[in-house]
Amino acid sequence: MSKVIEKKQQVVSEIASKFQDSQSTILVDYRGLDVAEVTELRKQLREAGVEFKVYKNTLSRRAAEQAELSELNEVLVGPTAIAFSNEDVIAPAKVLNNFAKNHEALEIKGGVIQGNVATLDQIKELADLPNYEGLLSMLLSVLQAPVRNFAYATKAIAEQKEEQGA
Repeated sequence: MSKVIEKKQQVVSEIASKFQDSQSTILVDYRGLDVAEVTELRKQLREAGVEFKVYKNTLSRRAAEQAELSELNEVLVGPTAIAFSNEDVIAPAKVLNNFAKNHEALEIKGGVIQGNVATLDQIKELADLPNYEGLLSMLLSVLQAPVRNFAYATKAIAEQKEEQGA
């Protein structure tokens, strides 16, 4: 009997450390998805570098309390899968939100973003943000604009002087 309890304690501490270490964690209700759909979802999440696991709710609740995220206990009811992302804050929200648009059976229940419990609205806002590469390209285009405008102005002045000289 003690081996079983020891194993459960190990799982609880594993889940708690994942809650604390991950940049973002999203909890979803996957009831109603068939095997092919769950397999496709897992594939998309794996490609995005997101770990997707199903744990017993009692173990997840204990882990949430251990990680000082007891607000999640309300969400940890019924079939719950948890997506953990250690690198990208946006990836799990984006993948799960896009998948939920095409598969009504998938329901986002809640989550944790950088150690703080997030509302559904916050998760959906996060999912609408561009990924890291998209944000980087937006920043570069903003930084490039003044240089580009200066180059156009210089070219226009050069052409105007050339016309005056001719």
